[in-house]
Amino acid sequence: MNAFQNRIKNLQKSVQAAETGEFDAQTTLAIMDFLGLKQPTDADFLENKKTLQRFLEFRGNDVDGIMGSRTLSRLEMIFSKELPKIPPGASLIASKTSLDIIVEFEVSSKSVYQRKYSHPILPGEYSGITIGIGYDLGHVNEATFHEDWSDLISQEDFDTLKQALGKTKTAARAALHGKILEVDIPWETAIEVFYTRSLPIWARRCIKIYPGLEKLPPDVQGTMVSLVYNRGTSLSASDSRREMRNLQKHIADANLRAMAEEFRSMKRLWPNSAGLRRRRDKEAALIENATYVLKPADYVFI
Repeated sequence: MNAFQNRIKNLQKSVQAAETGEFDAQTTLAIMDFLGLKQPTDADFLENKKTLQRFLEFRGNDVDGIMGSRTLSRLEMIFSKELPKIPPGASLIASKTSLDIIVEFEVSSKSVYQRKYSHPILPGEYSGITIGIGYDLGHVNEATFHEDWSDLISQEDFDTLKQALGKTKTAARAALHGKILEVDIPWETAIEVFYTRSLPIWARRCIKIYPGLEKLPPDVQGTMVSLVYNRGTSLSASDSRREMRNLQKHIADANLRAMAEEFRSMKRLWPNSAGLRRRRDKEAALIENATYVLKPADYVFI
């Protein structure tokens, strides 16, 4: 058996297909099933192979059904448990799915954002005035706010919002009136700050308190960023931070099931908040089912 066939055998082992060393019909169907690709029951072998190539982002004449070195190489990248090297300036490798959870639970969607969140809001009694994708003005200083927003909004809006910096609870509620309510942050600006300013900061904070996180699947890395984005980084001795502390050991042990249970346990803190309880459940499910198997386009360096 030659080197190419041995590579196919390794792939077949990953999807529990017969280790023939040939890219046969059974292997193709096993890979498609593993990746969640559905085809009509009467689809022929050639069409199944083309569907797999399209999933691998082949285009045009490259979708030929020939399962050669290029197709095998892309599949090996997906099924590899070796994460890509993190580029300088980034701290973690998240999956797009995990980061979508943050957007979903902070603002829901672009259309909902434009309808409900483009103006400053006060989302909770302990929060500060919040803009964009969960950007809490009550917990940033002027230097950070200037770096994140000064080149993206007008000077007038910047000066207006600056008055809310550091204010939380009743002080924030008292500040949410007049001109500050007239500030309008477009979706495109909000999402740019989220991906290019906020996420890198939260990723650095996350890896600082949870060493070893960078070795876990991208779904897990991004979900932990979702957690600290929502709850902050405190690991104080208070009972409310118990699960946050416990996660340190589970991350060091790469115990994904135990991590998921800590997320579910946190729901005890919000008996009357359906949104937070759903968020923890969704994060827990993503961790519990996390895999290193991702399309290259689904990796997000933060």
